[in-house]
Amino acid sequence: MNNIYNYTIEELESYFINNGDKKFKAHQIYEWLYRKRIDNFDKMRNIKKEIIDKIKNEFCIDKIKIVAVRKGKDTQKFLFELLDGNYIEAVLMKHDYGNSLCVSSQVGCNMGCKFCESGRLKKVRNLETYEMVEQILIIEEKLNLRISHVVLMGIGEPFDNYKNVLNFIKIINYPKGIAIGARHITVSTCGIIKKIKEFAQEDLQVNLAISLHAPNDEIRNRIMPINKVNNISELMRTIKEYIKTTNRRVTFEYIMLDNINDTEKCATELAKMLTGINCYVNLIPYNETENIGFKRSNSDKITKFYDILKKNKINVTIRREFGSLIDAACGQLRAKKERVI
Repeated sequence: MNNIYNYTIEELESYFINNGDKKFKAHQIYEWLYRKRIDNFDKMRNIKKEIIDKIKNEFCIDKIKIVAVRKGKDTQKFLFELLDGNYIEAVLMKHDYGNSLCVSSQVGCNMGCKFCESGRLKKVRNLETYEMVEQILIIEEKLNLRISHVVLMGIGEPFDNYKNVLNFIKIINYPKGIAIGARHITVSTCGIIKKIKEFAQEDLQVNLAISLHAPNDEIRNRIMPINKVNNISELMRTIKEYIKTTNRRVTFEYIMLDNINDTEKCATELAKMLTGINCYVNLIPYNETENIGFKRSNSDKITKFYDILKKNKINVTIRREFGSLIDAACGQLRAKKERVI
């Protein structure tokens, strides 16, 4: 049975039109689901009983469930159990500008980034749209708060689940849906060039972040297998095309790994590569895990790296650290639950 949270407003309108009814019924259902947060068809009181009976036979409102929570300062990590018994994670981060939720898009990940806990947990399947939407709805309900920003940076590669992720964005952005502003939504990819090009044509105002993590192919090949398929020069050409098409700034994520990608030479090389591109760089202190041998760069190295980029007029920030004490690196909590070694 189809989960009602899988459906964009356009898809739900088409359903009613194809069944000889008015498309405004879709808007009524959306209001019950997303504005009034009613998750029982029988409580949708302004819809005729015969229509309710029909949609009950064709749609469900099944929910994933929270099975563990880890709390830290301004951070909470949630482990969800899916209906098929698989596990995913979401991380809530409280900022001065609002509440940001890091959402998973897949069960496991096949990209194999060497520093990432998720990469140890191979892809089982894509998440359906409803499983992404419900991460937001359930956390908002549990904590009685409003999530204002969403980042697709949890378990999985979003562009490896392109259609479902696109529908997720449309649902949470829709004014009568969850109503999160497009510019408060960020999609992060390790660099699937074909999908970046496709995404540029979607006419969305959401943010694009590129998990770069290296200034050259030699280092990136070692830590990110995707680079052997879509190398840095191809990636940068695609990003320039993306910026030209969308007129949107791109973020480059750069995890600081001790003695891997954090040298002054790396910083100078990165600055040269990014000069003239409408972007900013987000330097990320690495969340170490017990199963992966990489170490975080010390604060002096991170500061020097930052200073070199600044000196070369690259917009750069050092990400405020979240979750190092609550297993907040992608996949850590799920790995512990499933005892992956």
